[in-house]
Amino acid sequence: MAVSMADITKLRKMTGAGMMDCKNALTESEGDFDKAMEIIRKKGQAVAAKRSDRETSEGCVLAKSTGDYAAMIALKCETDFVAKNADFVALTQAILDAAIANKCQTLDEVKALPMGNGTVADAVVERSGVTGEKTELDGYNFVSGACTAVYNHMNKNQLCTIVAFNKVCDAQVAHEICMQIAAMNPIAIDEDGVPEAVKQEEINVAVEKTKAEQVQKAVDAALKKAGINPAHVDSEEHMESNMAKGWITAEDVAKAKEIKATVAAEKSANLPQAMIENIAKGRLGKFLKEVCLLKQESIMDPKKTVAEVLKAADPELVVTEFKRFTLRAE
Repeated sequence: MAVSMADITKLRKMTGAGMMDCKNALTESEGDFDKAMEIIRKKGQAVAAKRSDRETSEGCVLAKSTGDYAAMIALKCETDFVAKNADFVALTQAILDAAIANKCQTLDEVKALPMGNGTVADAVVERSGVTGEKTELDGYNFVSGACTAVYNHMNKNQLCTIVAFNKVCDAQVAHEICMQIAAMNPIAIDEDGVPEAVKQEEINVAVEKTKAEQVQKAVDAALKKAGINPAHVDSEEHMESNMAKGWITAEDVAKAKEIKATVAAEKSANLPQAMIENIAKGRLGKFLKEVCLLKQESIMDPKKTVAEVLKAADPELVVTEFKRFTLRAE
């Protein structure tokens, strides 16, 4: 049967599918819109199944605040071309709007929301049929409080942050805190929010690093005392290369290896434990300064910490919660 342009356009508005997909579906269904929509839906399911093992490294991340509640979500795909498509961005926005309207707590709740003639999950699968790419939802997060703020980094839909405060605050201050989180990627508001397991792991790493540094310092001092440049014998590759250049002799290499082995063993057995622990604690403190939001230097005023910026704006202002999501590996 002949399919009119009006019917094709109508089906396209209903499904978001391409013109040819709509024409083919209407032709196959003999003009039955319900059947045509089911054909398009099944095509999306087929594409999703076929490309289930593909990596979705691109996509669209959006965030929105309604005052006391804010959320963000990512609709992921395979290519930047699809991610920037207006219909793809519009679908992401529609899903986020629905999630906020229903104040969803989990991604599964978002997927189960009604959308079109099915659910949000169905709409995502249908989008796969339109784009020919694997499409999936990810990164759903929300915060709530007396005041919330959101930030979409450079409006590129790649990195978003959402923040909640204990009271209504100046919009510029809230915006700057959102930007701080986007730029500096803190893992907690303050030290209390950093998991003990993370702190212990940092201490363990710091202890081992400090021990290695102390041993290396002793080895380097012994090599210099023996008239050998530590940089010339810091690896087997360098030893071979530097012998070939005539910078060191085979005897130097043998002597260096003996010094490295004996001094390293002796120093390792006699490391000052108290000093090691103090240095490790100092390194933990530096780590916490880097990952705790309130301890970080403000990106807007490096002479102040974020805590000081908040206090200057309002002594009672407190960040109660934040979330950050990015599509980019960091």
